[in-house]
Amino acid sequence: MNPNLSKLQPYPFEKLRRLFEGATPPAHLAPVRLSIGEPQHATPAFIKEALTAGLAGLANYPTTQGSDGLRASITAWLARRYSLPPLDLTTQVLPVAGSREALFALAQCVIDGSKPGALVLCPNPFYQIYEGAAYLAGATPVFVNQEARHGYACDYASISSSTWERVQLVYVCSPGNPTGNVMTLEQWRELFELSDRYGFVIAADECYSELYFDEAAPPLGGLEAAQRLGRGDYRRLIAISSLSKRSNVPGMRSGFVAGDAAILRQFLLYRTYHGCAMNPAVQAASQAAWSDEPHVAENRRQYREKFDQVTPVVAAHLGTTMPDAGFYLWARTPIADDEFARRLHAEYNVSVLPGSYLAREAGGINPGAGYIRIALVAPLAECLDAAQRIATFCKQL
Repeated sequence: MNPNLSKLQPYPFEKLRRLFEGATPPAHLAPVRLSIGEPQHATPAFIKEALTAGLAGLANYPTTQGSDGLRASITAWLARRYSLPPLDLTTQVLPVAGSREALFALAQCVIDGSKPGALVLCPNPFYQIYEGAAYLAGATPVFVNQEARHGYACDYASISSSTWERVQLVYVCSPGNPTGNVMTLEQWRELFELSDRYGFVIAADECYSELYFDEAAPPLGGLEAAQRLGRGDYRRLIAISSLSKRSNVPGMRSGFVAGDAAILRQFLLYRTYHGCAMNPAVQAASQAAWSDEPHVAENRRQYREKFDQVTPVVAAHLGTTMPDAGFYLWARTPIADDEFARRLHAEYNVSVLPGSYLAREAGGINPGAGYIRIALVAPLAECLDAAQRIATFCKQL
């Protein structure tokens, strides 16, 4: 067996299952699950129709590179969304089976195992795929804390030059999971300058990019930042996006990677052997989804309504504010985060995720400790009901 498998930690939701073992929530309270970031809004009908209409494609082996039509729809969306010159759809864009697959596989492709002591820099708190991808690529993850005192931005100044010299890959998540922080142009400038100095690849996880609150101010993306800073070749930058949150199709497993053509050439080679070609029917549905914006605006409207109504209720008792983007409230707890989550589930049948499960100790602290992540994915009425239960629970503490 691969010895690096022993380095993998249980996934946060497995920890949560163990935390809840033995608890019997009140039977008269319906369960409200706000622990997992699984969109629960309805999948738009036109996407289902496109999926069904594409079923004839099941008779053919799909190519790893995907159809010209799908890649054209992705490049057109990137140009519209980020005001980019059209990317080369043959060399700079590649469909993937969801952002998770791409985030993991990219590390396997870009980490040079012949160089001892390879490091992968991860935000902290973070999406656990980053850590697992690093270990199974033969590298070691290094965590850079995101704390309230820095506006939940990564504190890159805390990383020594001797560490930077060994970093081969940096994961960024903007809008962030779980904090909702969006990187500024100056923060991108700093990261690009570090990449130029030390030669690492940047993997920009942007799966929450379309969940924001001001229609006139969408979050800045990595490719957009590069273009605005005169880096139109997108050197050492790969942006990863997904339809799961944008279009409410997490089960479709559809996304893309875009950016540095030299890296994508090697990534395509890797994925050809990895066997990750996208189902032709899913490609047809994805092409339809990337080509339509009204359903995404309606999706944002529903999240905006939930945040507007739920945030004041929760903020009256827990330290939280509206995020820059995304669908999470990152809330400080008055007691240990795992104790808060366990008791809230046991006493009020509401599940949230302890923040410490999303982070590792770095710099002497676990930056997720003392927080919970509340995913506002359930319908509005359920989210409001859960918020009121949280408020009642907090009053008794």
